[in-house]
Amino acid sequence: MRSFNGVTQVKKKSVELQSEPCKFRQTDQSKVVLNMADYTHILVAVDLTEESRIVATKACGLKSAYDANLSCVHVIEPLSLAYGGDIPMDLSTIQEQIHETAKSHLAEFASTLDIATENQHLIFGRPETEIDTLAQQISADVIVVGSHGRHGIALLLGSTANGVLHGAPCDVLAVRVGT
Repeated sequence: MRSFNGVTQVKKKSVELQSEPCKFRQTDQSKVVLNMADYTHILVAVDLTEESRIVATKACGLKSAYDANLSCVHVIEPLSLAYGGDIPMDLSTIQEQIHETAKSHLAEFASTLDIATENQHLIFGRPETEIDTLAQQISADVIVVGSHGRHGIALLLGSTANGVLHGAPCDVLAVRVGT
């Protein structure tokens, strides 16, 4: 095994680097061609915390490098899902307030990244499912998401980045945050 720019080559055959960044040319029929220059639409998933800035910085770097479109998404998990329906009261007013707050925060966040209003998405649901669904709907080539790199029991409980990775219709860049 050899590694080149973070790409591990399993077969021991030569790889020729072309002039485009991160683009490999196939030198025999057993190789897989890696062509990151095909990224035309990037979806950055944010939770609107300070760590979202780190994730957005990586997404903006990809946007610049590939002259791609950039969309952002924030998913609000319904309180009934988060608390398993254990609260015997109507949560719709609280949920509406959460939605309005998230809407204004997302608009403010997206404006700092020059993301057009039509490319800002605020969705209710399970984050890992909704992010994957949106990526497919908007034909995103790559999803950029934050990852805390949890281990052990925290990993077993699940993470958004892990859920997105396993259901994504495209490439996923998990950016390490909170370490």
